[in-house]
Amino acid sequence: MQPTTVTDLPALLAGDAVVGADRPLLTYCDDATGERVELTAVELGGLAARTAGLLREDCGLDTGSRVAVLLPPHWQTAAVLLGAWSIGAAVSFRPWATAGLAPVGQGENDPLDALFVSRQRLDSWLEQVPQARHRYVLGLAPGGAPLDEVPDGYRDFAADASRHPANLPAYGSFGSTDAASPDGTTYRQWGGLAQGVADQLGLRAGDRLLVDVAKHEQPVMWLLTPLAAGASVVLCANLDRANLDARIAAEGVTRVI
Repeated sequence: MQPTTVTDLPALLAGDAVVGADRPLLTYCDDATGERVELTAVELGGLAARTAGLLREDCGLDTGSRVAVLLPPHWQTAAVLLGAWSIGAAVSFRPWATAGLAPVGQGENDPLDALFVSRQRLDSWLEQVPQARHRYVLGLAPGGAPLDEVPDGYRDFAADASRHPANLPAYGSFGSTDAASPDGTTYRQWGGLAQGVADQLGLRAGDRLLVDVAKHEQPVMWLLTPLAAGASVVLCANLDRANLDARIAAEGVTRVI
């Protein structure tokens, strides 16, 4: 059965509701570096569980906690988002397009509960990184390798998350009407939006969606929409469009956006 709300994602990641437990749910490719990471639903669920454990046990966060994510479309970003949502956190995803803009409603004396930011954006003079009680930086190195050097005031997400078990966290502490983002948009509403986008794209269960990450930063496009449809996704960074047909054939892609 296809999931219809974001709160159905735990069951989706726990088994073979999408493409089978032993088949890839999320594939990440970078045509500039040659990196390729392939994750089944169970493997992605395990990474999300590590993130959830980090937020719950190390940070003491729970339903309603506010988390900011300043990361590009990436397999580690998927783990961060799903892990944060799995504990009922309200997640503010901030793409590159928002760099230099003050977040609405985020006062100087009103820090977030947790922040996840890429090293690249942390080093950008354009970026206005919000304050947070717990701050994690991601190098997004091939294979998820830890950082060689961690900036002051931050912790290395890859190193800290790896210390938590990959068992799926206990879901059900929040409901579909709870806020999935700080603007009050609920889990049900985000799930409905993702299903609507999937319908517009004609995306169906078993499809394999290729996403050019340079064109689609928002996770509703590259993560929630394929999950809502019961499809798998191929995220391509620095997509070599001259060899797009070869990529489509090699990955078994059925849809491209």
